[in-house]
Amino acid sequence: MSKLSRMAESLVGSEIVRLGNEINDRIRQGEHIYNFTIGDFDPSIFPIPKELEDLIVEAYRNHYTNYPPGDGLLELRSAVSQFLKEWEGLEYATNEILIASGGRPLIYTVFKTIVDKGDKVIYAVPSWNNNHYVHLHEGQHCVIEATVENHFMPTAADIAPHIVGASLICLCTPQNPTGTTLPKAELEKICDLVLEENKRRGDGKKLYMMFDQMYWILTYGDTKHYNPITLRPAMKPYTIFIDGISKALASTGLRIGWAFGPAEPIAKMKAVLSHLGAWGPMSEQKATAKFLPNKKALESYFVTFKAGLEERLTRIYGGFIALKNKGYSVDAVVPQAAIYLTIKLDLAGKTHGESKLTTQADVTAYILSEAKLAVVPFYAFGAKNNSPWYRLSVGTCHLEDIDAMFNQLEAALEKLK
Repeated sequence: MSKLSRMAESLVGSEIVRLGNEINDRIRQGEHIYNFTIGDFDPSIFPIPKELEDLIVEAYRNHYTNYPPGDGLLELRSAVSQFLKEWEGLEYATNEILIASGGRPLIYTVFKTIVDKGDKVIYAVPSWNNNHYVHLHEGQHCVIEATVENHFMPTAADIAPHIVGASLICLCTPQNPTGTTLPKAELEKICDLVLEENKRRGDGKKLYMMFDQMYWILTYGDTKHYNPITLRPAMKPYTIFIDGISKALASTGLRIGWAFGPAEPIAKMKAVLSHLGAWGPMSEQKATAKFLPNKKALESYFVTFKAGLEERLTRIYGGFIALKNKGYSVDAVVPQAAIYLTIKLDLAGKTHGESKLTTQADVTAYILSEAKLAVVPFYAFGAKNNSPWYRLSVGTCHLEDIDAMFNQLEAALEKLK
């Protein structure tokens, strides 16, 4: 008989964290690894804005080290409200905004507020942690296997068969892990499905959309970010956004995220958060409240920051396409957004000496051992175990490492028969 809860006994730990810990152990032992696993930033490459850093130091020197309000400082919620209006044209009052320690506790509180045991939750794979959040809340998994043809984003046609009786649709764009975005026309169709379903339900429990746009600032080239409310204003009562500074300002460790949406679910999310205590730190809230209105500083930072990310994504994409053109079984999807590149290592079944790469896990281990390249397989994001696709993150990438990394990767690929 289990000594713990059924949920705890059946919960699968994060494959990303496990892989990251393994990489860190090898690095500590002196091994040189091109570690492109973590969805984070090396502050020596991508520091936070200097103005924000100075404001944080100032806030600590002014002894802002006590508890913040449960829903976040009013001045920060006001700054977020103004930021949303100025940058996205979205109108949200301070009581429709909730501050927390990054996006994770907010996503948890969305699930806790919307999803009852047995409720249907629609999400695509690969995607970040939706499978685990559904498990934590004993929901019913309605999983869409997204394909490379659609840049690993779900379509309205994928969603439609599951929508009757569902409680929550989870969308993330730009998406972790793929670095791709949801096209305007497809998002419009998905919104229309939600609106039609909620109209059909009348006064019954509504279908909500959790719209994670944590990476929305980080788009490249002609790529544009779209949100449900701008495209379909009638979606406002049914959409809960997840956002924050973690990725847009390379400030993952500052732990400032926000959700915004209808006042009623936001209030219930605040109540849940009050029991978790996962509030953003007081000094960081003070500093962010002062920094967000500084549009000139934001614009200046985004130009340099985005250029650095785009250069890395573009160069690595070009490197994989060059290997593909040489006949190696690799590929990549054109980078659109975020800090991720979708790459393909279609090497299962190949042999190296006396050994055969039987599974995709064997491929992952081989590339790490022989090429010293650490990337995260899509099966860590809920995709099938035999998926040959991977997430490569450039937040810790030194430009001078790229050519050397490809030299080692090509040498490793050349050994396979």
